[in-house]
Amino acid sequence: MLSLHQLRCFATAYEHRSFTAAATELGYAQPSLSEQIRLLERAVGAPLFTRAGRGVIPTEAGEALLPHAQRTLAAAAQAQAAVASVATLETGTLRFGIFGTARLYMGAALISDVLERHPGLRVELIGQNSTEVLEELRRGRLEAAMISLPVADDSMLVRPVAREELVYVSADPARLQSPVTAKALSAASLVLPEATWRTQDASRVLLNRFAQEAGRTLQTRVECEDVETALELVQRGLADSVVQRAVLDELGPRLAPDVGWVSLRPRLYDTIAVVHRKDAVLSAGARLVIELAVARIQAVAEPVRSASTG
Repeated sequence: MLSLHQLRCFATAYEHRSFTAAATELGYAQPSLSEQIRLLERAVGAPLFTRAGRGVIPTEAGEALLPHAQRTLAAAAQAQAAVASVATLETGTLRFGIFGTARLYMGAALISDVLERHPGLRVELIGQNSTEVLEELRRGRLEAAMISLPVADDSMLVRPVAREELVYVSADPARLQSPVTAKALSAASLVLPEATWRTQDASRVLLNRFAQEAGRTLQTRVECEDVETALELVQRGLADSVVQRAVLDELGPRLAPDVGWVSLRPRLYDTIAVVHRKDAVLSAGARLVIELAVARIQAVAEPVRSASTG
């Protein structure tokens, strides 16, 4: 079986018409290069050079082989360059998972951060909800992601990086005079997002537990998929809601300028973590987007510094 090494020796010998000169250029001992040529001749079943004084002359078989050898070596060089360019973040595609509401206040900024540093990259930011993103990680469709805890999967490495306060929002100032207890929350007329994932969404799980621990049951007047719709309904005075503070800061001025907020009692927080498979060897691209995503989330939410878990 012929090899790239043998073809490189052959092409260099062809160019110099000398085994000695070819060996010098490649940094090999002359007998070593001669042996590679002999192995190649054995593989193709024909002599490739004839001796001519101190040099060599390509045979007809050698002439026929040359263009194929050159194309093969060029293709190999291009393959190495393609891999190297991805490793150095010059080209390629970055796929990163992100929980749904994060796209509202850091999605575009995160993509901009990546492209400003590496304009040759293609970026895919994937995910509407942490549950969905975690499933994509399990299936190997994503290298890494930033999602809300908990993550009940022993195959994942989990690194908490920030926490976001969940706040009660209303267009009625009278409902915002003091922190909202579980009793008050369970009696409120609520619109909550993430309808499809209502039993799995991290924020919804926290709120349900918040009510249950006080012996209450959380009821909703309206269920919707996106937090934008929830805030617009709050703005119209049709219901109150509970959202992440960072989401309200981003969307409030545009969608709900008359809406105020107050903390829950006790305060509730979504914990955000970087997650990837324990056995994953992260690419340079994945490491880059994790670094940038952590910087972005910690700029708008309270940083959490802790060891990896999972």
